Amino acid sequence: MGWPIFGETTEFLKQGPSFMKNQRARFGSFFKSHILGCPTIVSMDAELNRYILMNESKGLVPGYPQSMLDILGKSNIAAVHGSTHKYMRGALLSIISPSMMKHHLLPKIDHFMRHHLSNWDNQVINIQHKTKQMAFLSSLKQIAGIESTSPISHNFMSEFFKLVLGTISLPIDLPGANYRRGVQARKNIVSIVRDLVEERGGFLGRITKTCLKEHMAIRERKKPEDPIDCEDLKSMKFTRADKSIESQSYFLIFGGGTRQCPGKELGIAEICTFLHYFVTRYRWEEVGGEKVMKFPRVEAPNGLHIRVSSY
Repeated sequence: MGWPIFGETTEFLKQGPSFMKNQRARFGSFFKSHILGCPTIVSMDAELNRYILMNESKGLVPGYPQSMLDILGKSNIAAVHGSTHKYMRGALLSIISPSMMKHHLLPKIDHFMRHHLSNWDNQVINIQHKTKQMAFLSSLKQIAGIESTSPISHNFMSEFFKLVLGTISLPIDLPGANYRRGVQARKNIVSIVRDLVEERGGFLGRITKTCLKEHMAIRERKKPEDPIDCEDLKSMKFTRADKSIESQSYFLIFGGGTRQCPGKELGIAEICTFLHYFVTRYRWEEVGGEKVMKFPRVEAPNGLHIRVSSY
């Protein structure tokens, strides 16, 4: 079992597969050890490993190193079980469903890869570094919409690799240790994400201002009692959303083809007219910060409350 606290971690990290083979030669395919700060049962039996992976619902619960739990958090998808894991996994799979992959993700991935490999001719490439970089930057682009040329992406990437290294380390908080660097990287990543969320919030504010400007311009050229007409609706280009968005394969709010909603234009007219009178008469602020669910439909289970006041 090795030294106290350290156990056989040093041998495991240095020797890797050789350590496992040596232990199997001594103890068989199923043996005890102490790795990464945890008492560990090691199985090198392929059939048994498959059985364990396929039967979590029967009480065989996988465990992960303490360093991974500390750095990724106890609510990360690898650490949760049962219905919570099923829910989180389902939510993630919905983002990368076959339809999303075909119509939305794959074209972006294709564009990214073309650009990423565009200047490799006659270069000596560190393919390990480049592929790690490629996988991270491509995923960041798909998930957060951050371009690979952005300073944020490179700061994020540097911290991410420190975090990953720390997850497979001895959970001892010492200066210079991978574990400490991983914990600090998590804090830095949380800070980066928080800044992104605040920035996106500012973006939402700019959208609101643009919408308000469009409707105020319509109201200024009309008398107070004048109703909205078809020409006004046509002029609401921002509110209606750019036509190029409707042409995208993933934009199916109203269905498509022969299954397109026959009430599409009626729905758009109702929404645009409501927004026109709402934004030109009132200002508002959110109250309570209620939870909004996105599946199976967009809905706030406890309502979505705003405080309204006139201009």
